[in-house]
Amino acid sequence: MLSGLVIVDKPQGWTSHDVVGRMRRIAGTRKVGHAGTLDPMATGVLVVGINKATRLLTYIVGTSKTYTATIRLGQSTVTDDAEGEVTATASTAEVAEQAIHDGVAALTGQIQQVPSSVSAIKVNGERAYARVRSGEEVTLASRPVTIHRFEVHSINRDAAADVVDLDVTVECSSGTYIRALARDLGHALGVGGHLTALRRTHVGPYSLEQARTLEQLAEELNVLDMADAARALMPNRELSPEETTEISFGRRIAAGAAPGSSAAATAEHPAAAFAPDGSLVALLADAGSFAKPVLVFAPGTGGPSKVPGSTDGPGNSDGPGTTDRPGTGTSGAA
Repeated sequence: MLSGLVIVDKPQGWTSHDVVGRMRRIAGTRKVGHAGTLDPMATGVLVVGINKATRLLTYIVGTSKTYTATIRLGQSTVTDDAEGEVTATASTAEVAEQAIHDGVAALTGQIQQVPSSVSAIKVNGERAYARVRSGEEVTLASRPVTIHRFEVHSINRDAAADVVDLDVTVECSSGTYIRALARDLGHALGVGGHLTALRRTHVGPYSLEQARTLEQLAEELNVLDMADAARALMPNRELSPEETTEISFGRRIAAGAAPGSSAAATAEHPAAAFAPDGSLVALLADAGSFAKPVLVFAPGTGGPSKVPGSTDGPGNSDGPGTTDRPGTGTSGAA
């Protein structure tokens, strides 16, 4: 059975769920999921898992992301991006370049960020965007995120429209909203701001260079083998034949790192364990002097199986984050 990751270059105008539906038809299977929603407005890297590889998606969701984006200063919108109605305008004539760079610096590092009110975050069991659409005013709680890099490549002034467009690159932790960065930068400068373009270039170790369009994938389905995908994503552990047998039956083996070491694998951040032939056997977590399987992919077991007491992957046909609808994704949650 075909299993692996597909790095899709998501087209503009498609929801992430649309892409999952298309990939189901291309791959000929229902068991397809994605690792992190992109709004219809956004393009770029969308990691899709097929069959057994959907179990890897939960470990990809939390990785760092990189985006290229365009931020427009001088206009605020209801959605904090170009898909929403303009709610306020302000002159940018007095906004100095140094002030822009200072504002960007203030939004770099560990910050508290309030997600967009039209995000898919649930408020008392209902999506925030649904409450906004029904006319309710929604204010979400701030959350800690890390902006590893916020780099301004160009500052383009449009005197006629009285706006300033910034071309930027943002590298950030999971859970960051790029449109919220645009909003907050505009607010700090006193002129408002929103996102007009967004392209995701990296999700963890997977890059735009690996990505293929849906048209290309329909012609030739380019699948990253599960073993190669796991090698790039996680710390690696090479097993002996004896260890491979033990792990294949869900039994523990000697730890891969000293107890308490920073190199020790955990259930949330496991190590990928490989048989002598290079195949992916399991994901391992160190527990004291032993390592125990979190998830077993051993050949002949009928696919991955959850080990009792372990942390499971998404396991469903749609993977994490497939509740996306227009205007609810990551314009963007990283």
